Amino acid sequence: MRGHDLINTCLPDELIVEIFHHIESKSTRDACSLVCRRWRRLERLSRSFIRIGATDSPDLFVHLISSRFSNVTTVHIDERISVPLPLSELVKKPDKGASSSSALKLHYMKENNGSTSAEGDFDSLCLSDAGLSALANGYPKLQKLKLIWCSNVTSKGLTSLARKCVSLKALDLQGCYVGDPGMAAVGQCCKNLEDLNLRFCEGVSDKGLVELAVGVGKSLKSLGIAACAKVSNITMEAVGSHCGSLQTLSLDSEFIHNEGVNAVAKGCPNLKALKLQCINLTDDALEAVGVSCLSLELLALYSFQRFTDKGLCAIGNGCKKLKNLTLSDCFFLSDKGLEAIATGCKELTHLEVNGCHNIGTFGLVSVGKFCKHLSELALLYCQKIGDGGLLRVGKGCKFLQALHLVDCSSIGDEAMCAIARGCRNLKKLHIRRCYEIGNKGIIAVGEHCRSLTDLSIRFCDRVGDEALIAIGEGCSLQYLNVSGCHKVGDAGLIAIARGCPQLCYLDVSVLQNLGDMAMTELGEHCPLIREIVISHCRQITDVGLAHLVKSCTMLESCHMVYCSGITSAGVATVVSSCLNIKKVLVEKWKVTPRTKRRAGSVISYLCVDL
Repeated sequence: MRGHDLINTCLPDELIVEIFHHIESKSTRDACSLVCRRWRRLERLSRSFIRIGATDSPDLFVHLISSRFSNVTTVHIDERISVPLPLSELVKKPDKGASSSSALKLHYMKENNGSTSAEGDFDSLCLSDAGLSALANGYPKLQKLKLIWCSNVTSKGLTSLARKCVSLKALDLQGCYVGDPGMAAVGQCCKNLEDLNLRFCEGVSDKGLVELAVGVGKSLKSLGIAACAKVSNITMEAVGSHCGSLQTLSLDSEFIHNEGVNAVAKGCPNLKALKLQCINLTDDALEAVGVSCLSLELLALYSFQRFTDKGLCAIGNGCKKLKNLTLSDCFFLSDKGLEAIATGCKELTHLEVNGCHNIGTFGLVSVGKFCKHLSELALLYCQKIGDGGLLRVGKGCKFLQALHLVDCSSIGDEAMCAIARGCRNLKKLHIRRCYEIGNKGIIAVGEHCRSLTDLSIRFCDRVGDEALIAIGEGCSLQYLNVSGCHKVGDAGLIAIARGCPQLCYLDVSVLQNLGDMAMTELGEHCPLIREIVISHCRQITDVGLAHLVKSCTMLESCHMVYCSGITSAGVATVVSSCLNIKKVLVEKWKVTPRTKRRAGSVISYLCVDL
């Protein structure tokens, strides 16, 4: 009834807060908080996650946020992410009737950001120890904290936070120059810490990490270390001695050798995920993993130049539960190593082979023969793998859902036909610069893979309209990328438009035969498009662009550089017709002053001076 607030009268605070907990959309929650003061207060109480980008006064911003949202347990601060407005626009000078909290904001800003020197201005742009202390004071029940590239945070601030936030479970310090005292404080105070990421933490050394391992060894489950020059085998030995519950380890270091990994393998038998990019490791390290880490499910090996099939055979013999394997730039691996994995790890579901030039067709045949549960396969820069490998995969891996092929010059239409006929549950197919794959293979995919929703065929110059017509008739795509397939024209895209009304993403860049007719059909039949790339399409004009944006009201991103048929009028049409537009990439000279005033914040320039 008009004039009666039945919701606020009947529902208690606890029930409204519970309703807010079930609203996932941030925009919807923000809208709910504007209904009335009570809803705003309760919505703030229901918030458990806060994400903060770069601001001009981050310490003040953290102070203000902590005073408004009191029940937050997860904070993510990333100083690589910019925000549209400086904090000075958000904090206004209080009026006569302003609350005391507004005066407190100005007082805090004056006391903590009063420096006028150039150095002070620069420091004020980065979160400091003062901001971290304010965070600790505001959220003593904090459980998860990410500080990404907060370069002004030191051990002093981390120590203050560790002493107050003793319930901390996850800590990410990527790019923060914290030192050993901070790590030691975390080890002493945060006994429930489970997840620690120390990528690019150059100030951390063995001393601090040994103290941390001793302090949180019983709870630590995940550890990531990368580009920490002062971290060596000593830390790994401490992890192996004290962190028996460790399940995930990621190492990227030139200072860690076999002894360190051996100690972790022997001391952490519950290890499930291991990612290594350590150039000084040899087969001995992998043999230790194969013998001791029998629960291993994920293994990723990057840029290994000192181990051979011997190490991979040890993994195949011991790690029977392995499901996910990545081999990237491992130059001395051959078909023998991959065969050992296939015969020993029959539960394998994800396999990526990237730049391992000695792995060929025979190794992939073994995978197709023994790994019946394979659901994702990526072959990148594998010149020695031919059609025979994918023929066997198509015959044996009925559950394959994703296939990625990049620069595999020996794979052609015969292999694609086998995949299409055998792997009918295929949902994602990404192909790039595989010049032997043409219309025949893609037509087979359209005829047999009815579940395909994600198709990317980039710079495959034998694929033309016939292939896309078959895809349009047989599949309902949501994602399509045919960039650089110069034989594709209006006919193919019209078939896609009419057959794939759920299309959300489209990249047709560098298609010289594509014109306004295709844009018109896309506008009529694909209203859900959010991102489109039409760069270097010379036959698309303002007319086609106008037809596209007329119905595609959900468009958020449009790239259209080097389109000679599109003028400043077309650019103006896009920014004026698409209310949800967030990014327009175009030449600077095509943006009029009026368009810049209207949508300057969403316009990006590829070549500023042209």
